[in-house]
Amino acid sequence: MNQEVNIKFPNNISLAIKREDLLHPFVSGNKFRKLKYNLAKAKSEDEKTLLTFGGAFSNHIAAVAYAGIEQGYKTIGIIRGEELFDKIEENPTLKFAQECGMQLEFVSREEYRLKSENHFIGSLKSKFGDFYLIPEGGTNELAIKGCEEILTEDDRDFNFICCAVGTGGTISGIINSQHLNQKVLGFPALKGDFLQEEIRNFTKNNSWELINDYHFGGYGKVTSELIQFINEFKSKTGIPLDPIYTGKMVFGVVDLVNKNYFPKGSKILIIHTGGLQGIQGMNVKLKNKKLPLINTDD
Repeated sequence: MNQEVNIKFPNNISLAIKREDLLHPFVSGNKFRKLKYNLAKAKSEDEKTLLTFGGAFSNHIAAVAYAGIEQGYKTIGIIRGEELFDKIEENPTLKFAQECGMQLEFVSREEYRLKSENHFIGSLKSKFGDFYLIPEGGTNELAIKGCEEILTEDDRDFNFICCAVGTGGTISGIINSQHLNQKVLGFPALKGDFLQEEIRNFTKNNSWELINDYHFGGYGKVTSELIQFINEFKSKTGIPLDPIYTGKMVFGVVDLVNKNYFPKGSKILIIHTGGLQGIQGMNVKLKNKKLPLINTDD
């Protein structure tokens, strides 16, 4: 569902948001898309267990955990950070995953970096038995296939498609399905320019660009300015944004509009990739730091 943003922008520029966050109450946005064909393959291979990776407030971990109970899989989450072992009750994402029946295995950051290594995967199979492996963030070729279904024929009239970027899977699917008149803009939530090659592994199209100026200090980092923007945007439009991905991306789009980045009369479509479950955990961190909270009132 595309929702027009009822804010007047300069140069006759219009903004609409594709509400992928409304696809499912717990497996929302790009996680729904990424898991669709992976779960179908796990079923076709008669796998009973899903194993995946994620950090403390991972949208992916929460989505896989819920998809597991919804579709009858045992789930295992390999979590980055041994120090989180006794902090599950303080962490809304991990608590939710555990309540969904996910078995949480906490590993050091050094071990976690081995998540793609065959010998590490082998050690996990020795410990847990057979499983269907879903990569961190869910990004693989089947995830790209699911994300290629985000854009439809109804979106043809938009000139620019904007989305947040984590592991690069969602934007790759969008790039693969964009129309000839469109340019895709990605807004990385992480510092650095290493995602270019990751994305090129999944797409041959060149009509896209990464905008690296709106990560607010890096993954999971926020500022009072960003929180204020998220709260004001929701107050004006009724659309909630998460602080890790969509909030930063929408901030960037609006800032670029005001800086005349987009040609006059541009029609911009923003992809809301979900991630709203992360707000609760972020508010815990903000409260501890005595910073403004993200408004969660309906």
